[in-house]
Amino acid sequence: MDVNVVNHPLVATRLSVLRDKETGDPEFRSTLDELTSLLVYEASRDLPVRVGEIHTPVSPAEGYQLDSPPLLVPVLRAGLGMADAARRLIPESTMGFVGLARDEETFEPRAYMESLPEDLSGSRAIVLDPMVATGGSLLHSCRLLADRGCEDIMIVCVLAAPEGIDRLAESGLPLTMVTASVDDGLNENAYIVPGLGDAGDRLFGAIRRF
Repeated sequence: MDVNVVNHPLVATRLSVLRDKETGDPEFRSTLDELTSLLVYEASRDLPVRVGEIHTPVSPAEGYQLDSPPLLVPVLRAGLGMADAARRLIPESTMGFVGLARDEETFEPRAYMESLPEDLSGSRAIVLDPMVATGGSLLHSCRLLADRGCEDIMIVCVLAAPEGIDRLAESGLPLTMVTASVDDGLNENAYIVPGLGDAGDRLFGAIRRF
C-alpha cells in the first residue's frame, strides 16, 4: 500500500496544534478543518479531468472539469470533523457515511450505520478518518466500498500507527493513504503514541482528557 506522508510546514504546524493537550475543542475543530484541506489537496492531485473550451472576457481558453468526482466517506463519528473541509475543496463530490464505534475491550469496530451507493464500479472513494490505530475501523469501511465494486480507495488521515498501516496493507484491498504523520505505535489501550488523544472526544467536547 502506497503511503504518502505529507512533508510541509503548514501541515506540521497544524498537526502540532492538534497534538497539544492544551488546545481547546473549538481550536481543535478549526485546526482539523484546515489540516484536512491540506491533506485532501494532496490526495486529489491525480483526479482525472476533462478538457474543454471556455471563454474568458478576452479570448477562448482551455478549461478543466473533474471527470469523475470521488465519493467522500467520513467514518463516524470523528470523520465528521473532516467532512466539511473535504466537501468545500471538492464540491462536485458526493458523500456517503459509515458509522462505527470501538469496543473498548477488544479494540475492534462495531458497525451501527452505513449509507453508501449500492454500485461503486469504476468509482474513486476518499475515506476520511483522523486516526488509523489498529486499522480495524478503516478496514471495515474499505471492505464495504470494495464489496460494492470500488477499485480505488484513498484513505486520508491525520495520524497513522504502523500496526494499522500493516493491517490495511495485508488486506489486499485497493488502498492508498495520505497522512500527516506515521507515529511510533500503539500503547496497551490501542491509542496512538504520541498521537493526539481521542479525536472524537476532542472534536465534540466529551469530558475525557489525556
